Amino acid sequence: MRNEWLLVEHGNVIDALDPRVQPDTSVLVRGERIVAIGGDDLADQVPRAEPVTRVDATGKTVMPGLIDAHCHMTYGESRSEEEIDLYTSPELRTLKAAFNAQKVLRAGVTGISQPGGSYFIGVGLREAIREEIVLGPRMTAAGRYITTSNGLTDYFPDSVGVPEGSIGVLANTMSEMVNEVRRQVKNGVDLIKLADSPYGDYQAFTNDELKTITALAHQLGKRVTIHARGSAEVGAAVDAGIDWIMHGNRMTDEVIERLAESKTPLVPTLLLLANIADWGGLVGAPVPLRDGMARALEKSAETLHRAHEAGVVFVSGTDSGFSVTPYGEWHARELELLMDYAGLSAFEAIQSATRNAAVTLNLEGQVGTLAPGMIADIIVVDGDPLRDIRVLQDKQNIETVIKGGAVVVFNEEALARRWPHERGQTYSTSDLTFDFVQGRDDAQALAAAQRESAWSKSDQRDLVATVKRRETGAVMPD
Repeated sequence: MRNEWLLVEHGNVIDALDPRVQPDTSVLVRGERIVAIGGDDLADQVPRAEPVTRVDATGKTVMPGLIDAHCHMTYGESRSEEEIDLYTSPELRTLKAAFNAQKVLRAGVTGISQPGGSYFIGVGLREAIREEIVLGPRMTAAGRYITTSNGLTDYFPDSVGVPEGSIGVLANTMSEMVNEVRRQVKNGVDLIKLADSPYGDYQAFTNDELKTITALAHQLGKRVTIHARGSAEVGAAVDAGIDWIMHGNRMTDEVIERLAESKTPLVPTLLLLANIADWGGLVGAPVPLRDGMARALEKSAETLHRAHEAGVVFVSGTDSGFSVTPYGEWHARELELLMDYAGLSAFEAIQSATRNAAVTLNLEGQVGTLAPGMIADIIVVDGDPLRDIRVLQDKQNIETVIKGGAVVVFNEEALARRWPHERGQTYSTSDLTFDFVQGRDDAQALAAAQRESAWSKSDQRDLVATVKRRETGAVMPD
């Protein structure tokens, strides 16, 4: 056990407990835990014979490290579901996940939960980080998403089946679901991830199935989360005692009230939609998709504002791991989106990514706030996120990252590299027809529209097509 002393001096402390900033305040750490928070006399608590590492935070913000409750380390910044599920060997997927973990930590994210991924790579990565073999945030991990034939991750036609490398595993009967829970727990997962309907227009698991899965996971000491966009599955998840819920884009007042009363955290995960809606044109997202994402966000805003007013507990998560949500780039943008689309204050947004998110690390009451006895996951920020939450989005503003009481030193040259999964084979981005070549009819206009949208609907194999199938709210029911 480490017993070194660390003193973060003269910062403006946001402890994630009280919205009031503590100016010119120091944080004293011994080992991995915070010992005291106060003034200049903190150094007197360090025995004279013992060295202390000092971090000058004068004029800077000192706050808990961020927690991303929805970060997929095995996705490899893929542009298509095929790249996630089929391409790149499990050995290389594992190495790439380990390589990318340092990027997440460099962004000030000191903790992540991976709600599903390839094989049991997340379990191995968690252990490698814990043993300090790999540099990355502290981590919890699910195995493959458990889904039905009507759920999110049974992507491929029946003639293909569910590949071994898929992030989803198919379970259509209660016995299959129970067996998969037992198998995943045996292999060391922290939580079970369920995948309900892609867009929330129906409930893919029965109420009894959700209750049985959750009861078994809890009996075995594990937690459960679920992809649930619609009101029916959110309500069923609350009734089943699922530990936290992903998305919740469309909810009735009655379901919101039950969600609020249960104190079950909600992880809206708005980043994937917003990045495509706002900047998808820069990377080839079709205009209809970008417009659909924008509409989905507006629809979600109405629900999420009602949820906030009702007292629902919000947790920040990003769906990082796609090519439009690469590792270490956009984690803190979710806080801004929660302010814009759910009505959170800046302090509430910070709490969503610190204190509230600790449950997803199985460390509630131990991490996510700055107080004596808490794990010392701390970031020093150049700027005041209470005045401008966007300062957290620029890694250059994250001056110091402290994880478990130790200042992290990064290889900045390695952080600048990208190492994506093997790319899909693309022959063209539109159809080379005779009329197009000859300039007949509306072929030229069609070509111009396709260049604007970058990819044809029939043949695209990039990420945005996958997102349209999986995540877009454009087809969410009213």
